[in-house]
Amino acid sequence: MTNWQVTAVTFRCPNIADEATIIVNHDWTVRCTGMVKYTKDKKAGLELVKRSMEYRRILECKGINCPTIATYIEKLINEEGLPSDPVGDKK
Repeated sequence: MTNWQVTAVTFRCPNIADEATIIVNHDWTVRCTGMVKYTKDKKAGLELVKRSMEYRRILECKGINCPTIATYIEKLINEEGLPSDPVGDKK
């Protein structure tokens, strides 16, 4: 178990070229505002396609496979001194 109820970090996500917030609950469930916005909202998805054309590279939310989410969870695990397989992490 963790010493906190919820923790979050806001960052500029390189995959979507926009701000996103990763929210981790004490039971290790994870939510990312960028993932919610760009994978569920068709209008935001079209906005991402337009931005891809501006940046001349493919912008795409990686969803639950996002390396930034994995890095943040690993950081939290190290801070808590937990083994690399937190409760709720199913393989």
